Amino acid sequence: MTERNIHVQPSAGHAVEDQAVEIVERKGIGHPDSICDGIAETVSRALAQEYLDRFGTVLHYNTDESQLVAGTAAPAFGGGEVLEPIYVLIVGRATKSYEGERIPTETIALAAARDYLEANFPYLDVGTDIVVDIRLGEGSGDLQEVFGEDGAVPMANDTSYGVGHAPLSETEQIVEATEQRLNGEYSVNHPEVGQDIKVMGKREGDQIDVTVAAAMVDRHIDDLAAYRSAVDSVRTYVEDCATEYTDRDVTVHVNTADDYDDGAIYLTTTGTSAEQGDDGSVGRGNRANGLITPNRPMSMEATSGKNPINHIGKIYNLLSTEVAKSVVEEVDGIRELQLRLLSQIGSPIDQPHVADAELVTEDGVTIEDIDEAVRATIDEELANVTSVTRRVIDGELSTF
Repeated sequence: MTERNIHVQPSAGHAVEDQAVEIVERKGIGHPDSICDGIAETVSRALAQEYLDRFGTVLHYNTDESQLVAGTAAPAFGGGEVLEPIYVLIVGRATKSYEGERIPTETIALAAARDYLEANFPYLDVGTDIVVDIRLGEGSGDLQEVFGEDGAVPMANDTSYGVGHAPLSETEQIVEATEQRLNGEYSVNHPEVGQDIKVMGKREGDQIDVTVAAAMVDRHIDDLAAYRSAVDSVRTYVEDCATEYTDRDVTVHVNTADDYDDGAIYLTTTGTSAEQGDDGSVGRGNRANGLITPNRPMSMEATSGKNPINHIGKIYNLLSTEVAKSVVEEVDGIRELQLRLLSQIGSPIDQPHVADAELVTEDGVTIEDIDEAVRATIDEELANVTSVTRRVIDGELSTF
């Protein structure tokens, strides 16, 4: 094992599952913040791949400052219309010329954003319902040396940190699965449910409440009775889904702001609240593990859109989650693990300033029993840190 600065210690508090109250949130792919995250990360991957195809290496860029300005719509049973389009501005930096060659970075970015929107939002007409603009400042090829040429490990671009944990609690698993499955298998036969699905989980003792806000698509809803039926169907589906992850009591609430007497319901034309006054921004939604978890330490870094070579705000948040999973899978006796990775600007990214693991162990297991195994697993994962870059570019790791 190397001389990396790895620290292993018992957790100062209770495991999340033992705490009296737990809160977990996930913003689905159609939430305005997630739309920004998805576009920023798709553009990031497209630029990285283009640089690799042209030059065999990833050049300097970042696209993590993108914004969404909500449009205006008039939803109606049977189908409404968009009155003012949603506006997305992709902001960042990119290397536009290298080794004497000019690179069409903005064209690449616009094509990637359009492809992402068309693939994920069937009720948004790109160019009409949503307009994408781009402002990429000039990056610098001179920054290439920090990116680890000739197989060298890149140097950290900043003194920053990432955090990750494993395993997910029952409430975390329910919240994650609810959005992913509603936007996945459930959507195949239920086109009335749009992509903007926000899930909030609250566990109080052994009682779990799941609150779902699901944007309904007007063209598939004929009247109020059909809308109520759609809401009931979502509730039943989520109740059934939850039983796969817990034996605790679970109560599901769907679209709780609805007022049927006044006709105030969550009906949309495009399947997202971005059509009507809900703006968005990269990094304001889910953390790198896809959840918002106030019971656990979190980084406020925007992960999506940052370059995957040496930007610690991206690499260490993704890596800490992956390392935490690996340790829990490979080392017996761990109930919960929280990992913090701190970088130091200019130092190799495989040599964190500190890798700090806090553990809650199973009954009868001490930190001393597993300390060596935990350190060895973390050390091995850090040695392979550059593999995260390829997995990010290939889309194998989600950033939100």
